[in-house]
Amino acid sequence: MMARLRRYFLTGVVVTAPILITIYIVWATITWIDGLVTPLIPRQYLPDAYLPFHLPGVGLVVVLVGLTVVGWLAAGFLGRRLVRFGEAIVDRMPVVRGLYSALKQVFVTLFTQSSNSFRQVVLIEFPRRGAWSLGFVTGETSGEVARRTAAGEPMVNVFVPTTPNPTSGFLMFVPKSDLIYLDMSVEDGLKKLVSIGLVVPVDLPKPPAAS
Repeated sequence: MMARLRRYFLTGVVVTAPILITIYIVWATITWIDGLVTPLIPRQYLPDAYLPFHLPGVGLVVVLVGLTVVGWLAAGFLGRRLVRFGEAIVDRMPVVRGLYSALKQVFVTLFTQSSNSFRQVVLIEFPRRGAWSLGFVTGETSGEVARRTAAGEPMVNVFVPTTPNPTSGFLMFVPKSDLIYLDMSVEDGLKKLVSIGLVVPVDLPKPPAAS
């Protein structure tokens, strides 16, 4: 009886924990954004001034609408001129210039639809020979690094995240032939990393080659 109750309890944890944690993270994010944005909005424009209860998510809606409007303005001629003017000012600031340039490259790489970065999962021998780690190709190596490490074959940039926190890791410049390219998606690769290997992506067999 105790073993059965224990099994039921663990099953209940497995079923409820993911959804509860997801709800908590979403709720905490909405609350945090509301706390930052709603104090900047005049009270007469808030739904709370006319409703008998608090309506969460107003700040999130304002942020989403604001970002969309900024993107629409930046896509126009005047918006592009303003962006270039702002970047020209930032480019004259020694410390801020490097930080802005690095952050812009990261966000362009992550959110530009035409970019192929972070869309290939590979295996790399790290931290030693015979031990394999999951990595993500972020692009081809270029510039001085490629020139000084040229080995007669293409070099690629590989980000090897840490587990279970994939926001930190190691940037490595590796010959393409030293990598094993996997068929799993980036999402499945991240799930495997975050779950410390407990979540195993479905291994779909490759379709037979057309004769």
